[in-house]
This record gives sequence, structure tokens and C-alpha cells, in this order.
Amino acid sequence: MRTDSSPGTLPAREHLPAAGAGTPVLDVVIPVYNEEKDLKPCVRGLHEHLTRTFPYAFRITIADNASTDGTPHVAGRLAERFPEVRSVRLEQKGRGRALRTVWSASDAPVLAYMDVDLSTDLNALLPLVAPLISGHSDLAIGSRLSRSSRVVRGAKREFISRSYNLILRGSLQARFSDAQCGFKAIRRDVAQVLLPLVEDSGWFFDTELLVLSERAGLRIHEVPVDWVDDPDSTVHIVKTATDDLKGVWRVGRALATGSLPLDRLTRPFGDDPRDRTIEDVPQGLARQLVGFCVVGVLSTLFYLLLYSGFRTFTGSQVANGLALLVSAVANTAANRRLTFGVRGSGGAVRHQAQGLVVFGIGLALTSGSLAALNAATGDPAHSTELAVLIAANLAATVLRFLLFRAWVFPDRDRPPGTTAPSRQDVTPDWQNSPAAPDWQNSPAAPAWQDATLPLQSVRSPLPTRPSRPSDSEPRDFR
Repeated sequence: MRTDSSPGTLPAREHLPAAGAGTPVLDVVIPVYNEEKDLKPCVRGLHEHLTRTFPYAFRITIADNASTDGTPHVAGRLAERFPEVRSVRLEQKGRGRALRTVWSASDAPVLAYMDVDLSTDLNALLPLVAPLISGHSDLAIGSRLSRSSRVVRGAKREFISRSYNLILRGSLQARFSDAQCGFKAIRRDVAQVLLPLVEDSGWFFDTELLVLSERAGLRIHEVPVDWVDDPDSTVHIVKTATDDLKGVWRVGRALATGSLPLDRLTRPFGDDPRDRTIEDVPQGLARQLVGFCVVGVLSTLFYLLLYSGFRTFTGSQVANGLALLVSAVANTAANRRLTFGVRGSGGAVRHQAQGLVVFGIGLALTSGSLAALNAATGDPAHSTELAVLIAANLAATVLRFLLFRAWVFPDRDRPPGTTAPSRQDVTPDWQNSPAAPDWQNSPAAPAWQDATLPLQSVRSPLPTRPSRPSDSEPRDFR
């Protein structure tokens, strides 16, 4: 993965402009599979709550995952009764598949989903989407593990949920607190770029979405929720946990090898309009330092092994030169791919040639150190030679990183002497891609893209009614 110093592909977050007539600001997806009993009270309760409390136009989309019972008929009747409700039928199962399909086709600027059980208190819905509407955050998730959350569930599910999140923190360095709460939202502009990178179509979809977002530097807002467990959940816990662990391994391997193009998700520096005048903000330096240090440690061990092997049949200078030459070639190749994210064979020969120049500098430092040691002691011990070489290599390593970053693998996207483009000058690559839909320039482009007025309330409150339908049964997937 190549980390650029450009401001990234995604534009700066802005307060969402006004929605045009008939265009909802929020599209809430309810993925269902054989939920003919709970679907009606869920949709009616959600529709009543949004009508009463949500000040903007909304839509509720029922995503039927190949149900075999009467769920499609219930969904159809609900869509006929409520203008804000629509039903989408998928012939394959998978919550991730349902969300990807509906979110990719939706014209609403804010996309959300919740489980059909209504385990999460709907009063958290407006706090969930408000940071996305205001432009403060890119994604928002409900968290059952926040200190201020109020959760009612058994010890078994509590243990499984916390263990899973500990695994994510330990293996993928995740910082969000709750990956699998069925209560999330995302901005549409972010979803259009992020969804093509998410491979899973089942339960791991949420986790993969969040991990990639976090690694790309997107802002994730967490909302404490009140949540009630469903003791009658039909989800196969063992199979789901196994699939999740496989997903953790797959995503971790992809992140380790840098095969995910997360740079396309990078936001410009800062979100305040004043930040747009900031130039030459370094990008990716911390990640490159970590990668270079890891490669450097492994290269040093490889070098010492080679030196010890060569030293058994040749002198110290020759052994040092051979060991440094072989390890330098391996070091350049490893840094080229892992630290600076350069892919393909283009420029490989030139990079190796430049790496050999850097090798020559390191050779001069280490050989000079050995010469000075031999001149001082005459016949130094092997352990003393290794100690001197380690110190010399540390000094050469610092210089090597600086030369690699500034000379061997410089930023190819900005010619020397130019400044970083401002936010206004950045055009997302996915908008220029031939495969990307030209929805911004097409005659049918969503009206909210062209409007400039602040969002205005389009609904007046109705008489207060309970937000949770009395005939709904909690049915938690987790």
C-alpha cells in the first residue's frame, strides 16, 4: 500500500445540503430473513418514531434476504401502506450482501441500518445520524459496551461480545468498542468508495467495514445505546464466530501485506475550512517509520547471520561486504513493497540501483568502523566486532530511511517544489473512474448534491406514542 502525501481521494466533510423534493436525507435499511412475525411491528414502530422525531425526509427499506416464509408479502403490504417504505428482494442470503446492495443504489446522503428486533432503543437514532448530517463524522455506530450504555443480556452473550472485541483490539488494533451492534450509519459519499473494498457478505461485513474505515483515518462516532437481549435468537453462534475469525485473519493479512488501497479513503487534513490553506502536511510518515523499523530489524538479523557465515571462511572486510550486499538487496525489495507500497516491476531496477548507492554509504560506515576497530585493538574478539557493526548499522539505518523516503521512493504524485493541493482542488479518483457512476453530472443527479441551503425541517411532530411497539419481540442477532 502506497501512502501518498496528497490530501486523499475523499473530499472534505461538509454539512449536507438541503434535500430536493422527494429525496430522503436518511435511508434506514432493515435486513430480514424469515421475519414475517416481527417485520410489521418493527416497521410500524420505526416509521412512527421517525415521523414524530426526525426533522427531515426519510425512507425505510426492507431488504429481504431470500426469505422462504411470508416475509415478502408482509414487506409488500407495508410498502403499499406507507409512502416512505419500500421493499427490496434479494435471492441470496447475507446481511452484508443486503446492505451493500441497498446502500450502493440509494440516493440518500445518509445510510443506516438496524436489526428487525428493535433491540436498540430508537431514541439513539437521531444522535447516530446527526454527526453525519453535520459533516463531523464519516460513520456512526451504536455501542453496547460504552460505560453509559444500558444493556440487558445474559452472561454468555456478554462474554462472547467482549471476547470478540478484545480479539479485534489485539489482532487488528481496532479502537472502536462494539463491532457487531446492529445499529450503524454511514455517509453515502464514504460508502461509495468504501463498499468496493469490503469482501464479506455476511456477519463479518460490519467488522470489515469499521476496520478499513479506521485504518484509512475516517472518523467513527460512537453512540451509547440502551439494548435488550433476545433469548430466542436463531443465529448459530459457533458458525458465526468461526466465520468472523476467518474474516479477522483475511483482513489482518491484507493489511499486513498492504494489498488494500486505503489511500483512496484519506480525508484532507482537518475539517475546519481554515485547514485548507495548510500546505505540506506530511502523510503516512508514522506508518512508514514503523514499516521501515520492522524491515530494518529483520534485515539486521539477516545481515548478522550472513556475516557470521561468511566470516568462517573469509576475512572480516570481505564478510562484511558480502553480507551487506545481499542484505541490502533484500532490504530494498522489502521496503519497496511493504514500507513505501510500490507495486509491480516498474522502476524495480532503478530502485535497486539507488539502493546499492545507499548500500555503498552503509558499507563505508561499517567498513570504516571495522577499520578503526582493527587499528585500535589489532585482533578484536568476534563479539566486539558484532557490537561495533550493530552501532554502525544503527547510524546507517537512520540515513538509509531518509534517503529512501526523499530519493529512492519519493512522492511521485507531487513534483518537487510544488505545494499540496487544497481541498477545493482535490477530485476523488472514483469520480474519474470509468466504472464509477456519473451521478453528480447526470440529469438524474440527486437534488441534494446541487442545493446549498441548510437542511430544513420537512415534518411536523405528531402526537407522542411509544417508540417501541408493544407487540414486538426482541430478537438480537448477537
